[in-house]
Amino acid sequence: MSTKRLVVGVTGASGAIYAQRFLARAVDRFDDVWLILSDQAIQVIDTELGVTLRRDAFDPELWLGKPAPNLHLIGSKNYFTPPASGSYVHDGMVIVPCSMGTVGRIANGISDDLLSRAADVCLKEKRKLVVVPREMPMHSIMLHNMARLADAGATVLPACPAWYTNPKTLEELADTVVARIFQSLGLDQDIQKQWMVESE
Repeated sequence: MSTKRLVVGVTGASGAIYAQRFLARAVDRFDDVWLILSDQAIQVIDTELGVTLRRDAFDPELWLGKPAPNLHLIGSKNYFTPPASGSYVHDGMVIVPCSMGTVGRIANGISDDLLSRAADVCLKEKRKLVVVPREMPMHSIMLHNMARLADAGATVLPACPAWYTNPKTLEELADTVVARIFQSLGLDQDIQKQWMVESE
């Protein structure tokens, strides 16, 4: 497939910076990025980042700090969009951050909105699905749901930033997770050096 396509879901879990930092790089790596924002995600983005997003006048530059004409915001209940169907071929889906409610719905086959439907499509079509949960502590239901996702083929990548790179800012710390997301999609990344590998 010559056209690189990615689906990104953002839920109301804390950690909006991960979505912001990931999307800012994803729009440079993919021809089309389909973005699904939950209503709670919009509220959390406003609370944590001070960025007020509007569905009726969506401005990626306000959020990402640069124009992104290839970033397509689609309604969370709009099933008449490409990611809702398995016939639309893309390179994978990332849900960052992913709430435990969303984990539970996907793990139990409940497609009650476009985000969970798009994730369900990835699993049934054997496409990459990277889920980035951000929650602590976790009870046994959460743990079982994440195990079910892993068993179904998803990559469960908890938002656990790494400290061995000696990050100096919150952005650098968040980028340690962003780097691993790109690697989980099977893509090279130059955000973070590989452990114990000398620079060429």
